[in-house]
Amino acid sequence: MNEVALRIGTALRGAAHGATFERRNPAGGDVVTRAAAAGAADANAAAEAAGQAFESWSQTGPGVRRARLAAAADEIEARAEAFMQAMIDETGSTAAWAGFNVQVAASMLREAAALTTQIRGETIPSDVPGSLAMSLRVPCGPVLGIAPWNAPVILGVRAIATALACGNTVVLKASERCPMVHHLIGEALVAADLGDGIVNVVHNAPDAAADVVTALIEHPAIARVNFTGSTRVGRLIGESAARLGKPALLELGGKAPLVVAHDADLEAAVDATVFGAFFHQGQICMATERVVVAASIADAFVGRLAARVAELKAGDPRREATPLGTLIGESARRHCNALIADATGLGAKTLTGGEAETVIMQPTVLDHVTPAMRAYHEESFGPIVTVVRAADDEDALVAIANDTEYGLAAAIFSDNGARALRIARRIRSGICHINAPTVHDEAQMPFGGVKASGHGRFGGQAGIAEFTDLRWITTQTGPRRYPI
Repeated sequence: MNEVALRIGTALRGAAHGATFERRNPAGGDVVTRAAAAGAADANAAAEAAGQAFESWSQTGPGVRRARLAAAADEIEARAEAFMQAMIDETGSTAAWAGFNVQVAASMLREAAALTTQIRGETIPSDVPGSLAMSLRVPCGPVLGIAPWNAPVILGVRAIATALACGNTVVLKASERCPMVHHLIGEALVAADLGDGIVNVVHNAPDAAADVVTALIEHPAIARVNFTGSTRVGRLIGESAARLGKPALLELGGKAPLVVAHDADLEAAVDATVFGAFFHQGQICMATERVVVAASIADAFVGRLAARVAELKAGDPRREATPLGTLIGESARRHCNALIADATGLGAKTLTGGEAETVIMQPTVLDHVTPAMRAYHEESFGPIVTVVRAADDEDALVAIANDTEYGLAAAIFSDNGARALRIARRIRSGICHINAPTVHDEAQMPFGGVKASGHGRFGGQAGIAEFTDLRWITTQTGPRRYPI
């Protein structure tokens, strides 16, 4: 069993009141991690440590930051086996998903290292004679990153990497569902000489989450907040930050549509659907939750899709090497079962899978889904894909794709490039892929959503804008005349 301490300032330490909490494996129920359970006092200590370290870290040159972030990428990769085991134990992940997490997280740190010399301003023509005006991007201050459990290495690193590249210190608020995974991120970064308060990691028992997050957001040292997680919680965090005038970058839920036009390559569309809907059991914010398919090719598409999905199998990754692992917990199983029961009760057809008796849920395809069903609207965050049949015209496909409160990722399959681009431009989402799956991320790309999927962008130049302040500075190079 893993024993995990808080990382605050220069040292690992227990919680102020000595409290701990346990994380159990989703399938077996056995305790895999015992972690220090932070309270508000610990949260305040982490924020203060980040505030104290900010003065010196913000003044380091880009070469120093670049070298340390590049070293951190190496340290993440060096701990690949530890990350894999922790993800399997704490989240029911497969080894393949864990390895993918490590790979992408390392690439994010290397991209962040490259960004250190891309933080630029500009000179701006002034109407004042002799005035040299310029804009500068400067570190914003200590950043609070709140990371989820579903892609814990990727999203834990994403919560802090660009902030560090921009010269900010960070507090990573770990998920209570994977404290060991997020502890390992802190360990890797400190090994790369990002210690002494530059990187702080705090984790808490589930019932203390609100108190810890509130204390962190409200601490005067914290200048920015970013959160990846559910729309419900994200709205609460956004409201708390807004009351204090602190910007919050929010990457929230999704209900990604994959549109299959009448002229699509069906095999390619099926391949993308299977990957997008069921990779990591559909527990990905970009997961393909809805296939919007033109009626004229719907039967052919659904037949191919059901045959492919029937070949997939979910299992306990600690006991068998299956393509899919487990759901994160019992509440996820109940939620997915409720969506399936509601849909089938209202006329949807279950082509594969169905309700599960344990957290090992087999991949499920629901056909003939309509707006009367919960599965049409609600994010499943599980191995369920719904098929919605649409008329064979662009307006119908677009209308159904947009018939959701969410707007994170989308995809379109069509052999007509002009048609696909027209549809892509009309879908209201932060991300859209043509003839490619909804699940895709690259460290240099602007990643984020619209509507109930949040606002702000991680990645590349967009991320620099989120984690810096833009200043206007002038210098008067000659005499200046005044009206009084």
